[in-house]
Amino acid sequence: MAPAVAQLLFLQLVLGPTLVMAVQLEIAVQNFRTLNMDYPKVKFPDDFKGYCNGFMSYVRGRKEQWYCPKTHYVLHTPWKTIWKSCKNSESFCENYNEYCTLTTKPFPITICRVNKRQPPTSCRYSSTETNRKLYLLCSSKYEGQPIGILGLYKRT
Repeated sequence: MAPAVAQLLFLQLVLGPTLVMAVQLEIAVQNFRTLNMDYPKVKFPDDFKGYCNGFMSYVRGRKEQWYCPKTHYVLHTPWKTIWKSCKNSESFCENYNEYCTLTTKPFPITICRVNKRQPPTSCRYSSTETNRKLYLLCSSKYEGQPIGILGLYKRT
């Protein structure tokens, strides 16, 4: 009986953290797909007064947050197209403790920015649609999946 208990304890100590990390990674990928991807692009009812107001109400509900995120990026391209960007992430972004990459081509994106002149309890957003290259956080160096958008590539 003692060897079985020892084996179980060993598995919990060694495999437990690995399983937790795998679950956390899967949650991060799913959150990226849910909160940063909208393809094909949804058309919200007129009551929302614009795309970003509708999408950000969804984001805030999913995150269960009361405050208004200042800037949020929404990609309008198929998942497989974005996923290819994280196949080889040679850069390690120490500030985020994750691998990151600059996409090789621009993608259609909507930038949602909170309007500055409004009551603090109101979350009204302006929309900017553009095609830009992105800095992405990736789940691993090779064959990773996107888990976040760091920002947009500045044109020169």
